Amino acid sequence: MNFKDKLCGMNSHYRFYSFERFFQEMNRLGIKNVEIWTGPMHFYVDYNKNQSVEQLKEYAKKYDVKIIGICPEQTNPKPNNVASPTRQEDVYAYYCRMVDIAKEVNAQHILITTGWAYYDESKEDAWNRSVEMMRKVCDYAKANDILVAIEALQPDESVLVNSVEQLKAYLDAVNHPQLKVCIDFGAMARVNNTIQDYFDAFGKDVIHTHFVDGKPTGHLAWSDGTRDLKQDLLDLEANGYHGYLSLETATSRYYEKPWVAEQTTLKAFEKLGKEV
Repeated sequence: MNFKDKLCGMNSHYRFYSFERFFQEMNRLGIKNVEIWTGPMHFYVDYNKNQSVEQLKEYAKKYDVKIIGICPEQTNPKPNNVASPTRQEDVYAYYCRMVDIAKEVNAQHILITTGWAYYDESKEDAWNRSVEMMRKVCDYAKANDILVAIEALQPDESVLVNSVEQLKAYLDAVNHPQLKVCIDFGAMARVNNTIQDYFDAFGKDVIHTHFVDGKPTGHLAWSDGTRDLKQDLLDLEANGYHGYLSLETATSRYYEKPWVAEQTTLKAFEKLGKEV
């Protein structure tokens, strides 16, 4: 399988450039797929309103790229916490709005996390709130034929789900067919999980990846970290993965010249040749 064709750009490290510039660069670099991070400097969304989806459609058409997913802002201190003890109606409305946006642009999924708990509250209480909210969001997504791809978070981001084992327990608790899995390579490396661990636990329910290099974490372009790109691609292929490789290079080292991140990754792929 030619995974290079499955590379997917993300706009998070283009935050100091216009939204259109991100699309321009994807077109220039030959990256045909994008996952839209809803940072307010590019595409504002809250529980009550969002920027015009027609702009997204226009950019996608003009620059010949496919929007494959929507990645909402949701980690602390963002207000849209799936496990929030307050504003639950607003949080639910926010994710429903994300589903609506995904449907309008013909994306396959929205990206979601379990949310986070306060350190001075019961983890169990936050877990239960998260599970209940996730079921509601998945119900809405199912009614609109949009998948919900969940990723683990790193321990300093949330105490709820950090590992394959915890993610499996969470999916079992939610028990909803619309809820699928995204392998976030940073979160995976942080707790010494592997690609194989994910496929052993979730199989075909792994539908997406946040595909980044690291030392072992760091949201880095490929070859800026220490991971083995060839082996990672071979492991994905061996498990029958056919999803996208989303380049979530969300780190400040790329802010000034964000296109360098994609260029670096593309060069790493070119070095591998056609064998993967």
